Amino acid sequence: MPESRLRSRANAFDAARLRASVLRMAFAGSTVHVGCALSIIEIVAVLYRSHLNLGDRTPRAAGRDYLVLSKGHGVMAQYACLHELGWLTDADLDRYFSNGTRMKGLSDAHVPGLEVTSGSLGHGLPVATGLALGAQRLRSGQRVFCVVGDGEMNEGAMWEALLFAGQFRLDNLVVIVDENRFQAMGPTQEVISLGSLHAKFAAFDYDVLSVDGHDEKALDAALDDLMARRNGRPKAIVAATVKGRGVSFMENNNVWHYTRLTKETFDAALAEVEGR
Repeated sequence: MPESRLRSRANAFDAARLRASVLRMAFAGSTVHVGCALSIIEIVAVLYRSHLNLGDRTPRAAGRDYLVLSKGHGVMAQYACLHELGWLTDADLDRYFSNGTRMKGLSDAHVPGLEVTSGSLGHGLPVATGLALGAQRLRSGQRVFCVVGDGEMNEGAMWEALLFAGQFRLDNLVVIVDENRFQAMGPTQEVISLGSLHAKFAAFDYDVLSVDGHDEKALDAALDDLMARRNGRPKAIVAATVKGRGVSFMENNNVWHYTRLTKETFDAALAEVEGR
């Protein structure tokens, strides 16, 4: 991505501001899944800032690109981006996970801006593949970006979808793996080790790149590179991330998959992400 373009949009989807929004929601709703939202902040920030065609910038714009959050439990990161777009209000964030709110703890297609209902892992990528096939057959030019978890890659439906995308030459599909090396019950290597995801995508005939998932310039460059390759091969990025990124006591600490913030931990976490 050209440096000038990155500088001109430097204040949009600021990672620290997005992390603060995630913490604000998690504390307001006394809910879980904080660490797995923090690990994908740069990924969703780069997509919304520089790569997603949002059409007329309304949530259901005709001809829009699709961002499918297959790891639906990371939805607070996407909510934070929808807040930046003005599609969610401050009141929405403050009522996250409360009675009567539309904002649930997993991705829900009833919320404008969310494309799929996911969270039962392994569901989002098959839907994303169908969207990519539909766009290909309609020749709409739409692209589909699907964010998945490395633990989610244990699901058989994921590999069926990957095979399908290769068979039908869906080069408008980009799968981005949040490789934070943890899943709910422990390290991915201990639960079911999949070895090199990069090698597996390559074996499935994908164009695949591996990057630091917190390096926005590297993510931008990888996306630009892959989307320029209209060669009939689906695309993949294996993004190495840190679960709980940005909060020292959450980083690589899998207890924060299911731990709720207290006033003390919220204040401490917010101070860190805001640089205080």
